[in-house]
Amino acid sequence: MASFPSALFLREAEVRRGLELMFAGQAALARSVEPILARADLGRAHQRALYFIGRFPDLTVGALISNLGITKQSLNRVLNELTERALVEARVGRDDRRQRLLRLTETGKVLEAELFEAMRAQMAAAYAQAGQQAVGGFWAVLEGLS
Repeated sequence: MASFPSALFLREAEVRRGLELMFAGQAALARSVEPILARADLGRAHQRALYFIGRFPDLTVGALISNLGITKQSLNRVLNELTERALVEARVGRDDRRQRLLRLTETGKVLEAELFEAMRAQMAAAYAQAGQQAVGGFWAVLEGLS
């Protein structure tokens, strides 16, 4: 059974409890995709890149850097590996030829869908248990963090 925060939810104990729950939730989601990533010999950085590229086809490298909060150097290593494995393709921008527009290949779409399904199942179960109002509150908190 879930415990509810005190009315004094801004106190240190409540903030720390929220952080602990976020870390635990993040770890649980990561564990759900570990076997898939291990089989593909990829890491979590690859997974995050695949997710955002799949979610936003023709995403620019700059936008992906912003979404992931990593350096261009770190992203280049990940993108090079994903491109070499034929999971991601980069096209030249239509308006700005310096832009690289990123898309998943068909193989990349299959892998991303498998990764997403592992997390979707856990998220959907947690959402169903918490209820619509709680999910809305959860989203509001996360939006406040970003």
